Amino acid sequence: MTPSPFAPAELPEPPMVAGVRLATAEAGIKYRGRTDVLLMAFDEGTTVAGTFTTSRCPSAPVEWCRMQLPRGTARALLVNSGNANAFTGKKGRAATQLSAELAAKALGIAPEDVFLASTGVIGEPLPAERFGTVMDAAAARLAPSGWAAAARAIMTTDTFPKAESRTVTLSGGSVTITGIAKGAGMIAPDMATMLSFIATDAAVDAPTLQAMLSAGVSKSFNKITIDSDTSTSDTVLAFATGASGAAVAAGSADAALFAEALDSLLLSLAHWVTKDGEGCTKFVAITVEGAESDASAGKIAKSIADSPLVKTAIAGEDANWGRIVMAVGKAGEPADRDRLAIWFDHVRVAVEGERDPDYSEAAASEVMKKPEIAIRVDLGLGSGRDTVWTCDLTKEYVAINGDYRS
Repeated sequence: MTPSPFAPAELPEPPMVAGVRLATAEAGIKYRGRTDVLLMAFDEGTTVAGTFTTSRCPSAPVEWCRMQLPRGTARALLVNSGNANAFTGKKGRAATQLSAELAAKALGIAPEDVFLASTGVIGEPLPAERFGTVMDAAAARLAPSGWAAAARAIMTTDTFPKAESRTVTLSGGSVTITGIAKGAGMIAPDMATMLSFIATDAAVDAPTLQAMLSAGVSKSFNKITIDSDTSTSDTVLAFATGASGAAVAAGSADAALFAEALDSLLLSLAHWVTKDGEGCTKFVAITVEGAESDASAGKIAKSIADSPLVKTAIAGEDANWGRIVMAVGKAGEPADRDRLAIWFDHVRVAVEGERDPDYSEAAASEVMKKPEIAIRVDLGLGSGRDTVWTCDLTKEYVAINGDYRS
């Protein structure tokens, strides 16, 4: 696959998180010559929060995590790439049980303390027994560093690993938040993205952590779309080890600082996922304002972002604002044609329901040549506003997905 034009030259090793140890392994689940397993171990007392796909056909690991999440604690995370363990029936459920048992045995913990995630091909049974060939060695290699390697191990069609970190100074001391994500296609989340895992050494109780994660996801991963398709496997998990000794109490000033840092980290990861959209050449922010409500603005922005006609026009660097009008009109939300105004970056192309009298094809076309583009729509109806991030749709996307199981 052609690397994304937004791919960083390298991924610096993210900061360690006290109370977290990591290891990767090559189990040969689908890929050869690369790591495809991630094992993370957490100190006793680590709390956990999670958000998952709203798909009515969730993967077996998603069901496993949903079952364990109410307990609010975790000791390990086991992730594999190359096989989603989705639409695998009884075999899938048996594979999750075996996966958890193998990790638990290697770490000396209970299977219920192991969280699971899988990504890759749907419908193929997961050969979980292969974890048994690498688990003991992986457990022996667990170390506080290794976030960059972890980000690489969970990749599928990603062209670069994705990681972010934040440091926050609280009243009880400094805390670290580090996270990784994977995803490049089947991205139109209604909770999260393909997979993302965040850890912090702050002490945060499970309900508070859950509230912060859910709020952060709603403003980040839930605001991106690559191809309008929601995965069966979408999972975001956050773990708080408490190893720093700095506590984050709900409603406190520290909680506000921590939540701000977490939101920033989640949004950066979501943007990296969008910038690695399969075959993408453009990163696009679509803002709708002047709507009757924020929710209405969000639906219209997503209608624009998901439109194949809009996305292919962006790929072709065509300032076809008529396709924006089309996407606004089909969204099913309140809109008044004669109040509509549209901008490509700073260039207004339409106003009051028709082409801008000062419209310049040359100026609009120049905007479309940029790698990052902002499209803004003003409905002129109210104060509702929202932004959705997306990418273009290219021939490379078709090629990648036409050959995905080959």
